[in-house]
Amino acid sequence: MQFWSFRVIFSRLKAIRFMMADKTVPKSKKAIIIAGIVYLFLPFDLIPALVFPLSLIDDVVVWLLIIWYLKKELDVYWTGEKSKDLSKKYKDRDIVDDVEFEVEGDKAAEAEKTEEKENV
Repeated sequence: MQFWSFRVIFSRLKAIRFMMADKTVPKSKKAIIIAGIVYLFLPFDLIPALVFPLSLIDDVVVWLLIIWYLKKELDVYWTGEKSKDLSKKYKDRDIVDDVEFEVEGDKAAEAEKTEEKENV
């Protein structure tokens, strides 16, 4: 997997939120992320803020190093949002109303049809 494409970097940045929410992630890895956030807001930088366009470079480099260091951990959370289990939400509910349907190849339905034909 490429590391230096913008898509990969932004996907890993999005994965940070889900990694931080997971309680199984070691606290040392979470501390690295927190240290990176603190570094963004500290008033001192490696390159002074007086040199405006270049002053952002040290922040970007620090975050690229953090993402590179945590790439294996962040790739676990690559998709970010986990699929929701809707089976509990819609349990015992008829989602489709007023529609008759038949499942082909269902032996129980075929047996029921033959019984209906015999009864008629």
